[in-house]
Amino acid sequence: MSKRKYKLLAVDLDDTMLNSRLMVPKGSRRAVEQAREAGVRVTLATGRMFCSALPFARELGVQEYLMTYQGALVKHAVTGDVLFHRPVPFDLALEVIELVNRYGYHINIYVDDIPYIARQTKESELYTAISRIPMEEVGDLTAFLRERKQDPTKIVVVTREELIDSLLAEVRPLFGDKLHITKSKPHFLEFSHPLGNKGDALTAIAEHYGVAREEIIAVGDGYNDLEMIDYAGLGVVVGNARPEIRERADYVCRTNDECGVAEVVEKFILAES
Repeated sequence: MSKRKYKLLAVDLDDTMLNSRLMVPKGSRRAVEQAREAGVRVTLATGRMFCSALPFARELGVQEYLMTYQGALVKHAVTGDVLFHRPVPFDLALEVIELVNRYGYHINIYVDDIPYIARQTKESELYTAISRIPMEEVGDLTAFLRERKQDPTKIVVVTREELIDSLLAEVRPLFGDKLHITKSKPHFLEFSHPLGNKGDALTAIAEHYGVAREEIIAVGDGYNDLEMIDYAGLGVVVGNARPEIRERADYVCRTNDECGVAEVVEKFILAES
């Protein structure tokens, strides 16, 4: 038997591993199990909070470090060991919140793996439905953060995509060299530490496990997956991704509803056996 080419599989959750019902399809679950049985490490790379990603890791039997909050928090699924935590610097967090508040857009901030909001809105209800994590209502977020005196792990703005795109064009020149700014979903704009992205997180995990980038497969669907897709030896995008994301892929697999992750495992991992 030839030496296995790929040793690490990193997979995004929403719109990649998860289908449109926010569930792991049976085919993809079985494929991940087979990859693990074949000796390939499997990790999740998600914008979700650690506590939101952990149930899926357990369902999939993933027992490695997870890349959560876009890669700002890399924490072990079993031991809880933190490989690193790269939060948004306090002063920059205040600047972002104050700027966004001028428009009245909904904001989430995350401290100690808890999501905080100023008040309940239709946007917070949407986010809760996706994350399955209740949100803490605290009133003025700037005052709350000043009182806590903690760097938030991440800041997320939720509004219509055309407003997100306009805001993105405004904030990139202001914060682009100080923060990592990306869209996760079309209506989510995310602010994180400059190294709080999936590419830098995947690099750290690979170095921790002694895996070369040529031995990594990364699978995603969105703008926030581009850094890890570019870094991995094989960057894969699911078929339901937007055209500009698919163009960055080494390979385009089936959609999330068609068990695209299973196709990747079968074609590039199990076929080597």
